[in-house]
Amino acid sequence: MYVYQKENADKKIMNAQGRYFGGVPIGIILFGVAGYTLPPGSVENATSFKYPVHYKAIPAASIPNVVQPEPHPEVLAQLIEAGKEMELQGCRAIIGACGYFGNYLPMVRKELKVPCFFSSLMQLPMILNSIPENKKVGVICANGNVLPKSNVLKNCGVHDLSRLVIKGGGGSDVPEMTNEILIDSGGYNPKQLERDVVACALQMVEEEPEIAAFMLECTLYPPCSYAVQEAVRMPVYDFITLIDWVQSAVVHRPFFGYI
Repeated sequence: MYVYQKENADKKIMNAQGRYFGGVPIGIILFGVAGYTLPPGSVENATSFKYPVHYKAIPAASIPNVVQPEPHPEVLAQLIEAGKEMELQGCRAIIGACGYFGNYLPMVRKELKVPCFFSSLMQLPMILNSIPENKKVGVICANGNVLPKSNVLKNCGVHDLSRLVIKGGGGSDVPEMTNEILIDSGGYNPKQLERDVVACALQMVEEEPEIAAFMLECTLYPPCSYAVQEAVRMPVYDFITLIDWVQSAVVHRPFFGYI
């Protein structure tokens, strides 16, 4: 049970055996090999958050191993190991920093005691419930060819894909993602990625006027969210909106002082 205290307790506080730091309620599991740059606004950049986060990279997690339809056994084992370590260090929620980590969500949450949020796409059921039934959500993901073939959407609570319009890398939808990031080139042009994502969103709205909100799946897409919203003038959700929401749930602030 978590208890918010306005001042330090006047009693002896015991440390959990094996815990060597504190004050980090959000744990974020990263790719072990990041063949791309990590700009402000991305999940991988700590300046994207107004609160401390605890990062841990797992060696088996890479674009070829994770952005694919089927779970990878080594990735699964290392996700569980990293999650347990983060629990020990006091993390109150674990984030998987790739939307395609959703492939592993049912297996990992069985092994951990704290809640797991292994895909930005876990927001989709709530978004779909917030808009009229005849409206759709535009999903711009890292690889639009892989996502529908995986169990990620099912594991995130989406069973009817008819209300989703899915685009992304792996083709011509987001060239900077396809030509630089998905091939682990070592870097990419964040402004070009932003232009590509905005162009993709505009094309999706033109082709599907029923779109009423956007979900940007990739951890590198949050820096694009502002520009996308300016272009399409509708709600835009991403990994940062998910993590901010989780943080607000696991670390509440007290309200006091009537005026």
